[in-house]
Amino acid sequence: MDNQPQINTSEKIIVPKKSLWERIKKNKVAYLFLMPKLIFFTVFMFIPIVWAFVISFQDRGVFDIDYVGFKHYIDAFQSEVFRKAVMNTLLYTVVTVPAFIITALVIAAMIHPLGRISQTFFRSAFYLPTVTSMVIIAMVWRWMYNYRFGIFNYIIEFFGFEPVNWLAQSSTALPALMIMSILIPPGSGIIIYLAAMNNINPSLYEAADIDGATPYHKFMRITLPMLKPTTLYLIIISTIGSFQVFTQIIMMTGGGPGNATETIVHMIYKTAFRDFNFGLASAQSVILFLILMGFAIAQFRLMKDK
Repeated sequence: MDNQPQINTSEKIIVPKKSLWERIKKNKVAYLFLMPKLIFFTVFMFIPIVWAFVISFQDRGVFDIDYVGFKHYIDAFQSEVFRKAVMNTLLYTVVTVPAFIITALVIAAMIHPLGRISQTFFRSAFYLPTVTSMVIIAMVWRWMYNYRFGIFNYIIEFFGFEPVNWLAQSSTALPALMIMSILIPPGSGIIIYLAAMNNINPSLYEAADIDGATPYHKFMRITLPMLKPTTLYLIIISTIGSFQVFTQIIMMTGGGPGNATETIVHMIYKTAFRDFNFGLASAQSVILFLILMGFAIAQFRLMKDK
């Protein structure tokens, strides 16, 4: 036994790094499958984003182009309407995103203990409404908010209260849009949370049962920590979606009354395609991009593991 050779485990095995071309050559089949999507992304996403950044420093006319520097950015920040749109969008996001996350998490937690067939049924039931066009949903909700024969005012009048002009009052227009977003089933969030819950190792729950943990403690000490990456992903995606709210605004309020429901994307649309001020609209788009990037970085830092 003593004559056996000793292995020095302290020595590190140095593996030579492959060059970029060698890695591409080794995975050429995968890159070939990715190439159509990469071309599509470059032509229809990356190039327009860079071009919008370039236009934001220009004043473009029909036949002439003038370089104006940061003028459009200064005009955007000095615009009271744009500041109002930023505040409305921020308030909309602060209210709807937590509601989306909490609702999706609670519903997914209620579905998770069920059998496979029941889970499939509820997945379909909650996800199918999400494939409906937002235009159709906004039209339905606009009729529900109707002052004379909407269902909300019918309920209010049934209990003896005066009807509310939901979408024509500055005090109720934005809250009405928030209620609409909150009551729409968060189908995508439920699907993602259920998939994450089904991937949690069952032995963790078995060990908790042996220790006498209650369902509440198992949810708080096992389920929630294991769902942290999923929650981070949903928060970022839903934040981006809420900052890009547009269809509900243009279909239901048009930004009114008195800019009470004006949002950033709706204002960018009006600046570009109503006022034909593409330089200012591009500057507003860049500002929106910077705001979203700041939110994403902050959320990553707050939610990242120690």
